[in-house]
Amino acid sequence: MKNRKNISQYDNTTGELLDGVIVYCPTKQNPYGKGWVMNSQNALDIISEDKDLTKDALRVLYKMFAKMDFENWIYITQTEISEQLGIKKSNVSSAIKLLISKQILLKGSKIGRSFGYRLNPDYVWKGKVKNLNDYRRELEDHDKLDTKEKNLKSHKNQLNQGNK
Repeated sequence: MKNRKNISQYDNTTGELLDGVIVYCPTKQNPYGKGWVMNSQNALDIISEDKDLTKDALRVLYKMFAKMDFENWIYITQTEISEQLGIKKSNVSSAIKLLISKQILLKGSKIGRSFGYRLNPDYVWKGKVKNLNDYRRELEDHDKLDTKEKNLKSHKNQLNQGNK
């Protein structure tokens, strides 16, 4: 039989003998300060090679990355972006329209006088991986339903019968 050592600890306050060993694990500090995101290297490659993305569009995109909240939601006005980046508001608007047309940025619902935005989770994600997987499944289900509605005669007939 191997030589085994029994290790014990005493509680200094009560003098009680404690079973097991207490291990101190300090809380980990985020090395990135305010936060971090996961992103696809393939997406970075796509963005870097896209000749349509202007300097202003890239700067606006990086500002969006910096302001992104969980689940990729972004709530910042074009005026704020314009002021913070020193870019004309019309150029910010054009950059956002370009990012939306490329589906890098997704337009959300209107809040007050401004729209919320969401960075496309295929490019970047901030949040729990489980929620990203749920989002992808939801998109997949939506795409399947769209395909069904556009292509399957039986599905079209069911829809038409339901509308009668």
